[in-house]
Formats: sequence, structure tokens, C-alpha cells
Amino acid sequence: MRKLEIIFTSDTHGHIFPVNYPAGRADASGLLNMASQVEKDGNTLMIDGGDSLQGTPFVQYYREHQQECKALLADGKGGFFHPVAEAFRALGCDYFTLGNHDFNFGYDFLAEYVNAMGVPCICANVEDLGGKLPIQKEVVRVLENGLRVGITGIVTDWVNIWERKENLELLRVTDPIASARESLERLKSLCDVTVCVYHGGFEEDLENGKLLSDSGENVACKIARELNFDLLLTGHQHMPVAGKMLYGTWAVQPPAGASKYVHLYAEISEEEKIFASSLESVGEKHKEETYAKLYPLEQAVQTWLDEPVGALSSAIEPEEKLPAGRYGSRLAELFNQVQLERTGADISCASLGNDLAGLKQSVTMRDICGAYLFDNTLVELEVNREVLRQMLERCASYFDLVDGKVVISDRFLKPKIEHYNYDFFTGIRYTFDLTRPVGDRVTELLLADGSELGDRSYRLVTNNYRATGTGGYPFLADCKVLWRGTEEMPEMLARYIEKHNPADVEGRALITVLPADK
Repeated sequence: MRKLEIIFTSDTHGHIFPVNYPAGRADASGLLNMASQVEKDGNTLMIDGGDSLQGTPFVQYYREHQQECKALLADGKGGFFHPVAEAFRALGCDYFTLGNHDFNFGYDFLAEYVNAMGVPCICANVEDLGGKLPIQKEVVRVLENGLRVGITGIVTDWVNIWERKENLELLRVTDPIASARESLERLKSLCDVTVCVYHGGFEEDLENGKLLSDSGENVACKIARELNFDLLLTGHQHMPVAGKMLYGTWAVQPPAGASKYVHLYAEISEEEKIFASSLESVGEKHKEETYAKLYPLEQAVQTWLDEPVGALSSAIEPEEKLPAGRYGSRLAELFNQVQLERTGADISCASLGNDLAGLKQSVTMRDICGAYLFDNTLVELEVNREVLRQMLERCASYFDLVDGKVVISDRFLKPKIEHYNYDFFTGIRYTFDLTRPVGDRVTELLLADGSELGDRSYRLVTNNYRATGTGGYPFLADCKVLWRGTEEMPEMLARYIEKHNPADVEGRALITVLPADK
């Protein structure tokens, strides 16, 4: 039997150095630490599943200070070391595909990364109309032992829903299943093992097969059921799946943030194919040479993060998810204040990340990056009372009653934790009655001053992702867009605090959740 090993990462989200940036401390994670413990031979492949360019202050600083960073990372030959590509190079990356967040910063930024990687980008459902991205639909790799490994890659086509139009002008993202099927047909006769690298997740419960979502964002189970790849390397959901036989295909997924990676083993003969895999934790040692090469940029990032921005009138303590959802969140209220001042909209909605977050009274960029994790921009939509009611019904489904006790519903916890799909509103007051069925829980919806909304339209400001209808708000995709911003929310938040120093958080969402506590 011939053997194959695969080291698989996905959704590393800019975690290069072993650092927890919001906490300002070392962390057993990051590509540089991973590189120190991964060993490869001629029968081992290292593959990445995308979402590498967004997610930490490190890559944020690189994007926003390009000229300075390229000088810090000069290679002495008139060029520079791309920090993300260099980290993957230290890991011995052989192939990679694209994730949805890799499209967030425009065609040229993506092209710079893809070319800097220096290894094939495999993405069968992305067509490059600009001619700068060396993307391949599939590849056959012959290992030292003669085993032929056929690899294709695909990304969720919800990129077309989420992404700003200008970022896709020179790119076309097509149906992932159709593209994977076409690649598989070309590969089958050419190789011994077929691999699909899919930046997307599972639409079914992996334990009982129950359908969790039919939106099309995640179709890994459908790929496994309808196609017959040997291996399906997934991502996007940030869900740890060490290994699962799924309709005859061995499927895996690592969690996000480069804290763990998948180590997959295969034994292949003409009679059988045996697969096993594990999730390996990243240790505390790093790859010295690459660490030193990129350290000048890391030093600049740390200096930037500790620069004071301003102050709040009082600290915002980290808020537990259930009480915040029931009674309102001061942090979400601050986000809404920023959004309303920037746009002058009538109503604002904002959400919180999955992790607990707050802000100290004296605020630095480090604090802001920890409190607001995404590089969202703002969108103003034209909405009416019915649209707002539908939004609130979605939010009301965040809760369930279990033995008379209010709990967070599994709708927002499985298969992926999605607290960020619960929105907090400023500009309206509303009541949820959890004794009523889901979809009919909103019993009060008024303007903040207690007056009726009436039949008129309103200007709602939200983030660019919510405006696409994602997260269970599909009706928002049909609303008229009144304005789109280009500034990213963390920078707007910093400027707001600097302007209003000390900034006052004026309250919380005007929400009542029934039944009330006894």
C-alpha cells in the first residue's frame, strides 16, 4: 500500500504570529508556530483552504500601511516579503484555494497575495477576467511513491451575495458543485486519490443527518452525497471536524485562527483506500528564520495597537450573551451611535462577535480591534414597518423557552455558533413574547419615543454583510440601497471616540423580552 499524508489548514484569518492581539499576550497559535512542528516528506502535501487575509490587527495594519510595511519587509532585491505568503512558505504550503474573505479588499490586493504565494492556487469556480491571478481548476500531483493525487478547489458562491460589486468586477464566481463535478470528471482517470478543497461547510447535522440550512451557503454534504471524491477538505464554518465518513467521502474541517490543523493519513491500494485524521494543536515554539524576517512588521503593529485613541465616560464591561440579548448591550449601543452619527439614518442595527468583549475607559486601537472584529462597511437601506418586523422576528428566534427558562436557541449555536446574527436596534422600541411561536413573537414595535411607525419608509443603517440578507435576513436583499460607505467600522469607531473624548454611551436597546424574570 502506498501512503499519503496531508497537512490541512483553513480560516487562519491572519494569525501569523503566536499572539492574542486584544489581550496583548502570547498564544499557542499562528502559522509560524505551526511551521515549527509540521514535518513533510515527498509523500506529504500541505494544503490551505482560504480566508487568510483578514481577521487580525497584523493583516489589518499591513493592508492600511502598505508603503511602510513593504519597506519593513524589503527583501534586498527590490521586492518585499508578503507577510501571509511568507508564513505559508515557512509551512511548506503546496496548494491553496480562496475563501470568501480573501475577496474583501479588491482585485489587486488579492492578486498580490496569489502571486506572492508561489504555489498553485486551485479554485475551479473562480474565473479571472483581469489576467493577474494564476488560478488553476485542478492539478495532479505525483508523490515520491508514485501515488497520483488529483486536487481541485472551490469556494462558496455566496461570495456573490456578500462581496462589494467593485471587488468582483474582474472576477466571476460560479456554481461550486457544477465546477467540482467537472473537475472530478477530468481527474478520475488521471489519479489514484481525488481531493476537493472546499471553502464552505456542512448543511446537515453530522451526527443525525438533519438538514440545518438549505440556503446554499454551505453544501459540503451535497458534494459528498452527489460526487464521489475520496477526500473533502472543508472550511468556512470554523467547526472542528477531525474526520467523518460522509456518504462515502472522508471529510474534515479545522477550527479558525491557526490554533489547530488537520493531519490526515491515507493508505491506498488497488483494493481499498483507508483514511484517518486528527486535529493537532499548535505548540509554543515558532519558526525562527521566518519569525525574524517578519518581526519588524509585528513590532510596528504592537506600537500602533497601544496608541491611545480617547476615552469613554465609563468603561463597558464584557457582557454575557443571554442577558445582553434580553436587556440590551452597551457595546452594541456604542456601535449604533457611531453608525447613526456617520449616516444620519433613522434607525441602526448592530451585532456583537461570538466572544465576550468590552472597552476600557481609556481606549486604544488594541481595545477597538478586540471589540469590533470585522472590517465591515456601512450600508443604508430603505425599510418599512414590515421589514423591521421581519428583522425582529429573526432576532426573537434567538431565544427559546425550556421548562419556563429563557435560553439561547440552538438555531444560533449549531452547527456553528452565530451570536453575530442577533441584532441590537437603536431608534425603535420592541417587545418579544417567547410564549408565542417563532415567527409571531413581536408584540410591540414602535419608534423610540413611543409613537407609531405608520406607513412611511425609514432609513436603516447596518453593516455590508447584513445588508445582503445573510444571517437569516433574506428580505433585506430586496430593499432599496440608499447609500454605501467605504470606510471600515473599526476606523469609524476610533474617530468617534477621539471626537467625543470622553465618549458617552447613551443607553441600551429599548427591548423587552417576555416572560420576564420571576
